[in-house]
Order: sequence, then C-alpha cells, then structure tokens
Amino acid sequence: MTATPPLRIAAAQSSSLPGDVRGNLCLHLPFVEAAAAEGVSLILFPELSLTGYELPLLKRHVLSADAPVLEPLRRLARLRRIAVVVGAPVPGVSDALPAIGAICLCPDGSSAIYRKRFLHAGEAQFASPGEVNAHGLDVGDQRVSLAICADTVHAEHPRWARAAGATVYAAGVLWSGAGYAADAAIVRNWAAAHDMAVLVANHGAPTGGLVAAGRSALWGPGGQLLAAAPATGDHLVLAERCDGGWLGTVRKVDVE
Repeated sequence: MTATPPLRIAAAQSSSLPGDVRGNLCLHLPFVEAAAAEGVSLILFPELSLTGYELPLLKRHVLSADAPVLEPLRRLARLRRIAVVVGAPVPGVSDALPAIGAICLCPDGSSAIYRKRFLHAGEAQFASPGEVNAHGLDVGDQRVSLAICADTVHAEHPRWARAAGATVYAAGVLWSGAGYAADAAIVRNWAAAHDMAVLVANHGAPTGGLVAAGRSALWGPGGQLLAAAPATGDHLVLAERCDGGWLGTVRKVDVE
C-alpha cells in the first residue's frame, strides 16, 4: 500500500510596503513559490499583508476577491496547486466602511473572503466587523478555520471554529513586541483547550507605525510550541501533519 504523503501548510512572515498593493503583491510571490517547492497546500499571510496595517488607507485600497490586480497570485495558486490566503481591505457586508479581510485564492480558480469578526479598539472608525463566525477551508483531511488578529482574543471565536469542525486555527495577525507574550499565551491556550493546531502569520517588519514582533509560529493541538520564526525578516513557518502528529520547521525566504 502506498503511504499517503504528509499534509503541509505554511505561515508567511512577510514585510509590507505602506499602501503599495502591487509592490506587496510582488513581495508575496516568492513566498508562494517557496511554499510550493516545500509541498505546501495552503499558505497564510499576515493581517493586511497587501497594504500594510495602514488603517487610514483602507478605503482607498478595497479589493474584491476577483480584483484584476490579484491575477498574478491567482495564476500562481492554480499553477502551483496551492491555496493562497492574503490580507487586504475588502468590501463591508452591511456598512459603508470596508472590512479587514482574508482573501482566499484556491487552486481550482475559485475564491472566497473572510472578514475580521472582532475589531481592535481604534479600528471601528476605519473598518466594519464581519458577520460570519467561522470560515473554514478543507485542506487534505484537515479543516482550516481562519482568524484575523483580534479574533484570537475572543474565546468564542476559536470555539466557533472548533464547533464547525476545525482541526487547524490559522490567524493572520499584527502582533507587536510589547503584546506578543500575552497574545501567544492566548492562542496556545486555544490549541490545548480545543485540540487544534494553531498557525500564526505575523509581520516581519514595522507596519502602520507599530513594531511587529515577528515570531510567526505553530502550536500543536496540546499547546506545545513546535516552530517559531525569528523576530524579524522574511520566513516560512511550515506545519506538517503526518501519522505521528504535527511537526514544525522554519525556512528563510529570499524576496530579492
């Protein structure tokens, strides 16, 4: 009997140029290529990775899932057979303000949007909250549920994800150096409490006037830290699911 190959997903610890969607998209492409070379089926980027965490600029850069500017990523997702989840401002549901979104570009050419369900203090003047409690993607035999930053501090959000069948809780975030320890402890607790792997993609450089902590990471379903990137720079955190459970490794990405 032929063994089933292990499933791999990845968090991209990337850096963002302020308000430069095309420039940031070009910076995303090497991450997707590097992940595909590692056999990854899904790659997750940080919160607002295509614009940077530039709240006053959100309305200027709203993207739909079928926006023409995303075509290079969409094409690469089809070519490399990898789901690509990027952070961007997206149309709000029932509000004039945009939402902080995760745009999912799938290998079959389909796409979807998850909108940040819970906003940080200060975000409400620039963005509207989403209305969907759990957004899942089937990746191999795993169910990956998406989260965006402040979602992770609300206990109901990972609970909703688990109730919807999630085995992986995947969060694109902007965690600062000052807040990293507390934020990491929270998601570690969700991994243990809900028996889910937790994958976090954080920025690897300052954005929106904040100094990002980097240290994108993978926690196993019991809460054990399995891999963490350095505090700065461009890296992939690879999460591999095999018969023995989850394994994590980190790879440097050359974006030049």
